[in-house]
Amino acid sequence: QVQLVESGGGLVQAGGSLRLSCAASGRTLSIYAMGWFRQAPGKQRELVAAITSSNRTNYSDSVKGRFTNSRYNAKDTVTLQMNSLKPGEAAVYYCNIAMMSGNFWGQGTKDTVAS
Repeated sequence: QVQLVESGGGLVQAGGSLRLSCAASGRTLSIYAMGWFRQAPGKQRELVAAITSSNRTNYSDSVKGRFTNSRYNAKDTVTLQMNSLKPGEAAVYYCNIAMMSGNFWGQGTKDTVAS
């Protein structure tokens, strides 16, 4: 079993920054990628950023240049630094880990961006 524990997030003014962290524990073997998705009210969950085990990164076009996804392999931890946040980016952000044994999700952290 794999557990993902998220931290960070909260309330920020538009243009501000937030940092999310996600730590994986348990049977974290053969990790393909770790990353973040978000889901705004009334919308589908969408990919924000992901990083593979070989440190290849993938970002949604809407966040390129503003968000940075980093992974710390030794700790099975991934962080998402979010800068220049926009009101439309208020959502629940979910950590995700893709492994040989399956796809696992964090509990989600709610980020509010005040305009």
